[in-house]
Amino acid sequence: MNEAVKGFWAMVTACVIWGLSGLYYKMLDGMPPIEVLAHRTLWSFLFFAVILGLKGRLGELWAALAERRGRGALVIATAALMISANWFTFIWSVHFGHAVQASLGYYIFPLVAVVLGLIVYREALSTRQWMAVALAATAVIVLTIGLGVAPWVSLILAATFGTYGLIKKGLRAGPMVSVCAEVLLLSPVALIVLWGYHAGWWGSAPGAGHFGGDWKTTLLLIFSGPLTGTPLLLFAYAAQRVRMATVGLVQYLNPTLQFAVATLAFGETVTIWHAIALGLIWTALALYSSANLRMRRPQPAAQPATQRGLGES
Repeated sequence: MNEAVKGFWAMVTACVIWGLSGLYYKMLDGMPPIEVLAHRTLWSFLFFAVILGLKGRLGELWAALAERRGRGALVIATAALMISANWFTFIWSVHFGHAVQASLGYYIFPLVAVVLGLIVYREALSTRQWMAVALAATAVIVLTIGLGVAPWVSLILAATFGTYGLIKKGLRAGPMVSVCAEVLLLSPVALIVLWGYHAGWWGSAPGAGHFGGDWKTTLLLIFSGPLTGTPLLLFAYAAQRVRMATVGLVQYLNPTLQFAVATLAFGETVTIWHAIALGLIWTALALYSSANLRMRRPQPAAQPATQRGLGES
């Protein structure tokens, strides 16, 4: 397989893991979302650091942060802020019954990816692709009018993840190194949050932290490392090998699975406005997919004049 094909399948696998991850976070809905996020950050860092250490590549981590006279650290820190905001919003939405909105956010994300690809990388769009973008934007407007409030959870998830993907596409560091650098920069904040819960700083009783309370919760929190790290590595790998438009297209697998989990497993309500918005978005997806297939269809090679003459009567 060439690099583009590898990137495509890496993106598919990442989206399946993300799409079903709500089932995991629902098992932790007795914990504050910020505490779950802190554990997710620390165990992810440990996951990546162990892999890099075994490969003898920890030196690349510091090189990535020092790249361009320290500007690499600023870029990676920006990516870290985007992904941490995305993580927190998703965990919060699952804990408080807004998983349907979260799924819609990842439906909107491809629109953000396409627009960012157009603005930053000058990835031209055909008429059909522009129509798809317009339909997706209309879906957001319909949902806002129908629900009487902007779908903030959806918009935050779409904006943070779209920006994160854009930043990842421009990084020189490899996917594992760059993601490890991100969670490394977030780890001090995560340690402060967890220390505060165990010390009773946040208005809770001392020892209110959940880690170590029972073996099931402890194992679930530890598992957040590989659960987070694996799809992030796959996404970073894919983002550096395929167009932003392709990333956006494949990303529809993630919200489809999220929507199924929200409605079938969590029993969340779907209104008529959600149904209309989904219909518009799926129409946009069909238009965008057909445009992509048409652009990639190989053209038949022109026959030499002598060969054309032999077949003519």
